[in-house]
Amino acid sequence: MKLEYVCLTLGPLSNNVYLLGNLDTGDAAVIDPGFESEAVLAASEKTGWKIRQIWLTHGHFDHIAGAALIASTVSPPLPVGLHPEDFTWYQSGGGAGKFGLSMPQLPPVSIQFKPGMMLSLTEGLPPVVHVLFAPGHSPGHVMFYCEPLGVLFCGDVIFREGVGRTDLIGGNWKTLMTSIRNQVLTLPDETRLLSGHGPETTVSYERENNPFLGTGW
Repeated sequence: MKLEYVCLTLGPLSNNVYLLGNLDTGDAAVIDPGFESEAVLAASEKTGWKIRQIWLTHGHFDHIAGAALIASTVSPPLPVGLHPEDFTWYQSGGGAGKFGLSMPQLPPVSIQFKPGMMLSLTEGLPPVVHVLFAPGHSPGHVMFYCEPLGVLFCGDVIFREGVGRTDLIGGNWKTLMTSIRNQVLTLPDETRLLSGHGPETTVSYERENNPFLGTGW
């Protein structure tokens, strides 16, 4: 199975939106579609990939704003995956109203992510992604570990020399640090960390250089 991903940096908050595709079947998932989702659809058309699923790391507005547009490209709408602990965020528009923004009517969540869940891009074929539960930035934050590519789609858990904020409702600093310790830093050192914002990094680089992790990591 040949896998590949495309990263698009879009919207006012420079969100990284990812397309993960199976080159053999042409099936793909979009991870965290935020604003400017027309660009995601254009990238899908350019690659020749057919988006089959929408995977959300968490329910904050800048990671879900494009779900409605992308889901509506087919009938019935594409399935949307999210952890149940972030349903409240999702159902309230991801907190967009607090920033003076409006959100379109979001599609219902049809895939409830669970820790250890395995995800496939094509029905009937082996899974390509392992769901890792990593709360702290939000109560239901998950990450998607694609071992064949050696990458972790980590949302807002960890960034290059940074970590996710924990001052929003449901955030917790100690919980976030535990998630990073148990779910990120236990991966192979060479694992590439593909964050929701900013440049990619690696497990080894963050262990050695991330100022928020301190010593003993």
